[in-house]
Amino acid sequence: MNDAPVASAGMLIRKPVDEVFEAFVDPTITTRFWFSRGSGRLAPGAVVRWDWEMYGAGSDVRVKALEPDRRILIDWDLDAPTEVEWRFEARGKHTWVTVTNRGFHGEDPVAEALDSAGGFALVLAGAKIWLEHGIAPGFVEDRHPDHLKAEWTDR
Repeated sequence: MNDAPVASAGMLIRKPVDEVFEAFVDPTITTRFWFSRGSGRLAPGAVVRWDWEMYGAGSDVRVKALEPDRRILIDWDLDAPTEVEWRFEARGKHTWVTVTNRGFHGEDPVAEALDSAGGFALVLAGAKIWLEHGIAPGFVEDRHPDHLKAEWTDR
């Protein structure tokens, strides 16, 4: 295998494209289904911090491109970046969202890509449940329960 691995996930979300796009740009919405805190809205050229307080982890990301209702492109983890791209496609009244993650460079890039694909599938499923039904799914914190900080274990 000479090709670098690429992680991808996709999901139909039964909401208009502008609502779905906004859910990934505005951290007050994104925190309902993904990270626990974001330092600000995504904007072209911005560097924002995303934290997963339940794990005591966080990452700085740089927004490389932002095309309203169409595309978000970021460098994830500025110390050893991978590129993550969200694409939003209107399908009638609904939205098809794809996430692609490229540039894995660790000891086992295939394992990293597989883990990323699974993680983004959960994020998209969480976004779907939140946006369509108003239910905070808890998928991200329940994915690795043995790594939760003590104050998150009894929620």
